[in-house]
Amino acid sequence: MLDAELITAIITPFDANDEIDYAVLANLTEHLLQAGSDGFVIGGTTGEGPTLSQEEKLTLFTRFADIVHGRAVVIANVGSNNTRQSAALAEQVSAIAGVDGLLVVVPYYNKPDQSGMIAHFTAVANAATKPVVIYNIPGRTGVDMQVATVATLAKHQNIVGIKQCGDLNTFAAIVDQTPADFHVWTGEDAQFIQVQTLGGAGVISVASHLYADEMAHALAALRVGDLATTARLQRALLPKMAALFAWPSPAPTKAALNATGFAVGAPRLPLLPLTDEQQQTLMYRLQLKTGAAL
Repeated sequence: MLDAELITAIITPFDANDEIDYAVLANLTEHLLQAGSDGFVIGGTTGEGPTLSQEEKLTLFTRFADIVHGRAVVIANVGSNNTRQSAALAEQVSAIAGVDGLLVVVPYYNKPDQSGMIAHFTAVANAATKPVVIYNIPGRTGVDMQVATVATLAKHQNIVGIKQCGDLNTFAAIVDQTPADFHVWTGEDAQFIQVQTLGGAGVISVASHLYADEMAHALAALRVGDLATTARLQRALLPKMAALFAWPSPAPTKAALNATGFAVGAPRLPLLPLTDEQQQTLMYRLQLKTGAAL
């Protein structure tokens, strides 16, 4: 049900009044579908989910599912560091037609131990009626979900995958210790080729906002054994992927999209848009020209 290789963790566009701009979202989504994205995470970290109200999330998820209209996998972020709140939102979002799965992050700030993580994800998965993807990103949550914990959670009938951020050794161990039908995506753009060789499901990407076509091309070349093309594309992409995280994300991605004509607006506080100097540096590192179409 959640078979997708190149998933874009899509930004949330805001207009001049700091409201969600659905016309821009629809335009960007069409572009990404044409460029090669076969899935989306909506309302995640890149989508500034922590700044969205519950009412905004429910409306966003409903309208985004209508925009995609079954043409790609849609995974909605319902996770927080409040188990009861996450479970309640999971139950509500499960009822939205066109939402295929739910993303649930390791609780941040609270810093639960491994048993607490198992209890948290189990409670949310029990409340959901759509498949759940767990999300381990220790750099943001302050605590790391161990491989054994992932393997335990993978036994739950409603937990079908993980977005894993970390080193490739840990990624490989998760693939090795979970069932063959358990989806293991990387959340690290730079790993999008390597995880294919380890049995991963693909990548949940930020860089695909700008480079979905190149990433899809590299993956297609890898499938047919054209390693020279894969390597050439990956070498060109790696510094650009790094540049998109040179400042707090998703500010660089929004700056690049704005510069190339998508008018996605600024990030919400506490994030700030890039300064003029930062944006000039970003455009240079991305090798983009202001106004250039993607």
